[in-house]
Amino acid sequence: MNELVHAKRSAAPARSSAKETTRTNDPERTKANILEVAAAEFGEKGLAGARIDEIAALTQTSKRMIYYYFGSKEGLYLAVLEESYRRVRDIEAELHLQDLEPEQALRRLVAFTFDHHLHHENFIRLVMSENINRGLYIKQSSHIQELNVPAIAAIKNLYERGVKTGVFRAGLDPVDIHASISALSFFNVSNQHTFGVLFKLDMTSPAYTAHRRDSVIEMVARFMKK
Repeated sequence: MNELVHAKRSAAPARSSAKETTRTNDPERTKANILEVAAAEFGEKGLAGARIDEIAALTQTSKRMIYYYFGSKEGLYLAVLEESYRRVRDIEAELHLQDLEPEQALRRLVAFTFDHHLHHENFIRLVMSENINRGLYIKQSSHIQELNVPAIAAIKNLYERGVKTGVFRAGLDPVDIHASISALSFFNVSNQHTFGVLFKLDMTSPAYTAHRRDSVIEMVARFMKK
């Protein structure tokens, strides 16, 4: 009986050690898991409300390991923001807008932005949270600012091609175009609960979403067309 108890006690640390070894041997996977869980926590609760203890528990790791990888709670939050923006820009780069006619490229970009925001509510929550922080952390990231350079360049390229071919009117600013696309797509998610209640709309219904998506694409296209 005593030998059996001793064997069970001896086996437990071995299993724990094996898990820790696995995490240590695959740091990139560990960091990715922490970022994914932290994104949900920060998106739901904001920087102030999120707890490193909770993130550690959900990732089956330790606070010490999180601090080792990211330095602090604020460092983890900033890393989450950077990863969230990186994912958006990576997908945008795969749209191949330069291969399309200017108006077609514009419509594809608006549709993508609308769809991305619609299906990534947590990204919207993170952006809203950082706006509550008045951009305090995002301004510390040169990486995020660099990520936006090709995004604006893509809009500038399709716009200038459209002006040259007589499709778009002259005098528009690429950053302003980006702001308009973002605003129309963002509102549909950020204000869906309040706007839906006030005007008795189900903003999550497929019919409403399809109608709103078409409206946003058409508004931007008509705004830019000659």
